Amino acid sequence: MTDIFEGLNSRQKEAVTATEGRIRVVAGAGTGKTKALTHRYAYLVNAVGIDPANILCLTFTNKAAAEMRARIAGMVHSGDYNDFVCTIHGFCVKFLRKEIYRLGFPKGFTVLDEEDRKAVAKQAMDELGLKRTEKTVKQFLDAISIDKALNGYIQAYMLPGAVITDEMRRTSRLAGYVALQMKHYALDFDDLINFTKYILDRFPDACEWWQNTLNYIMVDEAQDCNLDDWDLVERLAAKHRNLFIVGDPDQAIYEWRGARPDLFVQFAADRTIILDENYRSTPQVLDVANEVISSNRNRVPKDLFTRKAEGRPVIHFHGKTEKEETDWIVAQVKALLAAGAKVNDIAVLYRSTYQSRALEQALIGARIDYTVWGGTRFFERREIKDALSYLRLVNNQDDDLSFERIVNVPSRKLGKKFLDTLRADADRDGISLFSALQIRDGYGKTAAQAFVDLIEDAKAFALEHRVSDLLDRLLDRSGLKQAIREDQDEDRLENLDELLSSVRFYESVRTPEESTLSDYLQDIALLTNDDHRRDVPTLKLMTIHQAKGLEFPFVFITGLSEGIFPNLRTIREYKKRGEEEERRLMYVAVTRAEKALFLTESEGYNLSTKMNKYPSRFLAEIKRETVVTEGFIPEELWRGTRNLIHVLDEELDPARPISLDDTDFTAERAELQSPFRIGETVTHAVFGEGVIRAANKEWTTFEVEFADGKVRSLRAAFLKPADLPE
Repeated sequence: MTDIFEGLNSRQKEAVTATEGRIRVVAGAGTGKTKALTHRYAYLVNAVGIDPANILCLTFTNKAAAEMRARIAGMVHSGDYNDFVCTIHGFCVKFLRKEIYRLGFPKGFTVLDEEDRKAVAKQAMDELGLKRTEKTVKQFLDAISIDKALNGYIQAYMLPGAVITDEMRRTSRLAGYVALQMKHYALDFDDLINFTKYILDRFPDACEWWQNTLNYIMVDEAQDCNLDDWDLVERLAAKHRNLFIVGDPDQAIYEWRGARPDLFVQFAADRTIILDENYRSTPQVLDVANEVISSNRNRVPKDLFTRKAEGRPVIHFHGKTEKEETDWIVAQVKALLAAGAKVNDIAVLYRSTYQSRALEQALIGARIDYTVWGGTRFFERREIKDALSYLRLVNNQDDDLSFERIVNVPSRKLGKKFLDTLRADADRDGISLFSALQIRDGYGKTAAQAFVDLIEDAKAFALEHRVSDLLDRLLDRSGLKQAIREDQDEDRLENLDELLSSVRFYESVRTPEESTLSDYLQDIALLTNDDHRRDVPTLKLMTIHQAKGLEFPFVFITGLSEGIFPNLRTIREYKKRGEEEERRLMYVAVTRAEKALFLTESEGYNLSTKMNKYPSRFLAEIKRETVVTEGFIPEELWRGTRNLIHVLDEELDPARPISLDDTDFTAERAELQSPFRIGETVTHAVFGEGVIRAANKEWTTFEVEFADGKVRSLRAAFLKPADLPE
């Protein structure tokens, strides 16, 4: 075992030895928060003598949890850690496996992943007569999450004795969705936390047992906890009050999906410890990060520093056109590669996915290998979902979702009429689709009977063999692998091989008792996008959200134009909270860089924002002496930046006085900064072409006369020059 304090600085040691009470650790980017967490776990076990069964360590991704378990294993005696090093949803699954019997559910309930939720939603939407598109399905599921947060749905729809009538299914979105869930005793991710909280609320003996058991609770990335997460953690920690939270409000970039960094800032701590020594980046990179984030208010003040030697200056490049910007990026990449950098040491980050198009075009032209990071999640790829559905049906023949997915994959020529008859018989007899097919001997169809035989054979095989052997057998005997091979789709074949390898790895780190088919299927449903990414030797293109948790020697942040980054829609929708989250995104992007940072933007007109492009406010917040600027930036562009900020701030809060610089904002200066002039011909997406006849005193709204003779007052963002090509 290693020395617990080896390699720790004084602040990290303070965090490790702070065992009692409510401790908040504000851990800046690259300051070693995972080291502090894992060493504290080892300290509790090795030095204090706490039983690992009494420690709960929560994080947000399975990848992070696996990394923590691996680090802890190297610092404690064999077996001195347990399954309570996991994600919040993972803990809820463990909790419910023990307690859900109280609600009449089986211990082996099904966990619905995102694709399963979509399948249930589509069925519910069909019953409700709602239009099904990718967008409407997402909106439907978002509404279901809200319904579950606002209604006592567990008691109304999911407990023994609850009745969902056909009328309720036809008229209630939530009733229709939950009825389909209950058919399979299936819980989605919302249910995992809601059911856990429900049991803790209504069964005092269960609450007391878990509170007594969990003497020490640690939460990683606590700034990303939503209200339900905070409520659950606080409830579990209520008795012993030993709650250790680690996070960084400056890296909170998920408020749009419910995260509450303000609760981290307002946390009633007995002690706050700030980790501010950065081990990742150069002083030049940290200067930029500190200057940008200092403009935020909802934070715990800190300035990152490093003991690293001085590095390269941060470069800000201003291009006259988008092509000039992307060409400059390509030239810098080539220079880095010529100087010995590896291509996978380089990342280009942007705010929105559409920005990759120009970059991809430039990289293809320069013959530089790249990967657009993200894409379809490994476990959401079609062939992976098909393979897992075979396993799920073998595990549970009542799983109609899996049956419907694979009964014709690969094609068995079982048509719509055949399946409609099967569904009608199953509904009439109150049995599963597979049972109906089984009872009726495949309705005399050879292919249908062969499918039944395949699943029955696999079920018997699974009793005496590992999951990996079962999967290998199913891929072969189902014809799934052969069908893909005949399509000559090598990528999909490689994905199936990767799935098989991942199952074998799963088995290699668990005992046979811990790696049953049921265990594997429940655990696999919790996997996130970050858990199965391959690191290939290519330059990485990615959004900043995807870059969270990663680091690269050389980082480019591109498209730094006001309205693009920060994102105009985010600020308009979430106002000052949106602006602060955008600034935190910028902070996250900057702190991904280890050795060198490049900031780029360009002039022109952006069709997405429908505005002329001016440098981002984030660039304006960096002291000019902190960066080296390449490319001439006319002063009127900076004035345009200030004008846009002014206009947006007045739009969000008209009562708040704004000062753009040392002088007052005047109508004359507004006219100078305006993108349009009186008499100019412009176009509007709805009204067509028109001529500007007048402007308000701030030159932000224009009176435009159109061909129909009508004069309309319109904001600048909705107009564009008539000679701009489509």
